[in-house]
Amino acid sequence: MVALPAVAPYSGSMEALSDIARATADRHGMFADASVVVVMVSGGADSVALLRLLAEGALAPGAAVSVLHVNHQLRGDASDGDEAFVRSLCDTLGVTCAVVSHDVAGYAVSAGLNLEDAGRRLRYRFADEELDARCAAAGVPRSAGRIAVAHTADDRLETFLSRLVSGSGATGLISIAPVRGRVVRPLIDARRSDIVSFLDALGQDWREDATNADTSRERSWVRHVLLPVIEERAPAFEQVARRTMQVLAEDDALLQEMAEAFARDFAHQDGGALVFNRPALRTLSHPMARRTLRTGIVRTFPDASRMEFEHLEALTTGLADDAFARDLSSGLRAVAEYDTLRISRKDSALPVLAQGLLHCPGSVDLGDAGTMQVVETTGSVATGPDRVSIDADAVSWPLVVDGPREGDRIRPFGLEGTKKLSDLLVDVKVPQRLRAVTPVVRDSERVVWVAGVRLAEECRVTDATERVVDIVWHRHGMGTDELTG
Repeated sequence: MVALPAVAPYSGSMEALSDIARATADRHGMFADASVVVVMVSGGADSVALLRLLAEGALAPGAAVSVLHVNHQLRGDASDGDEAFVRSLCDTLGVTCAVVSHDVAGYAVSAGLNLEDAGRRLRYRFADEELDARCAAAGVPRSAGRIAVAHTADDRLETFLSRLVSGSGATGLISIAPVRGRVVRPLIDARRSDIVSFLDALGQDWREDATNADTSRERSWVRHVLLPVIEERAPAFEQVARRTMQVLAEDDALLQEMAEAFARDFAHQDGGALVFNRPALRTLSHPMARRTLRTGIVRTFPDASRMEFEHLEALTTGLADDAFARDLSSGLRAVAEYDTLRISRKDSALPVLAQGLLHCPGSVDLGDAGTMQVVETTGSVATGPDRVSIDADAVSWPLVVDGPREGDRIRPFGLEGTKKLSDLLVDVKVPQRLRAVTPVVRDSERVVWVAGVRLAEECRVTDATERVVDIVWHRHGMGTDELTG
């Protein structure tokens, strides 16, 4: 641990912070349509200053302002002291205060996260829930609510430097956005010295988290060691860095717009999984393919928003690998399946095929694979993939519906000779995880129809057929829509 530099003396006025925050809020339209504002208050100087500004109507006049405090249960009596301080301050200001106490350390272990990420996720989850409840109570739509967070220009600089040190792409170097959805940061252009002087002028105290002074932690080291050295050498660093982040943000917005369009065109959801078109992604440049993958993944799995670069890079490189498979962060797994790349939860249950008898007429429930029924023909001969016409007198009823068996063979409609059913499934590119649950319709030991794939030649409708019925497969869920005829 090193000695911390003293806060530089402030030469402005008490009104300066209010002016900075108001200008930032107006420029980004933070409170333009807001009628409910939930302020996240830890008890530290930044959040206390933000609460004072909002409680006094300086930023969102007319809005119903309340507070959310999250007790992380990480610092024992100090955490409880923060909670008591925030409650007391809210009582003094006449502001409603909601407190959530949660075992962040326990959550971090169970979710496989570090403490900082675990705390951040919980805070925003609780804030969303609190804001939804406040909006409902006020009878206003969710879009009329805002979550006000007290990040400052110093926080933005520290995040920029921290990501630069640890490694980040351009998107990460944008650092902290002034607005993200319903989350707004009115103090993002204010320095910490502005905050301290504002509170001193009000005679307002605040709580200090002792861990903020521990320079063995990267964020504290950046704040107390790296940033002061840089600003001593380059006093204009804050303005230069802000301009750099703005340029990066503008470029990123354009690239992101393109990536979102590609993600819509080149991917689709299948149940709880995300399926990318590999050949389509390979037409993109490597950086755009990587960004498109990330965009689709985060859109489908929001908790993967901080997926490590090496995973994204591996996914992008793996687009050319027909045997690609990789476990990802956030409990995801990626597997190449012919012309697709499938992203799903590692603990996703495999589909289960229920077996049964199919009468004429009649139907059978196939569990995850849907249902199958025998119906009258429409008059034209159906050839699939999910509806086939058969010669009803060429089979013995009822038929059995189950899955592929070892040694199964079929004489595919339109082909000479027989073929192993396992080879047929490979030829028509049925994904390996679905082959065992592909419905097979049988007449005793003879395969009549591999649902969604091929009808047996000996069961087809001919000029000599006297009675025609249709077998219809109504598939649903669990990826069975990937079976192709």
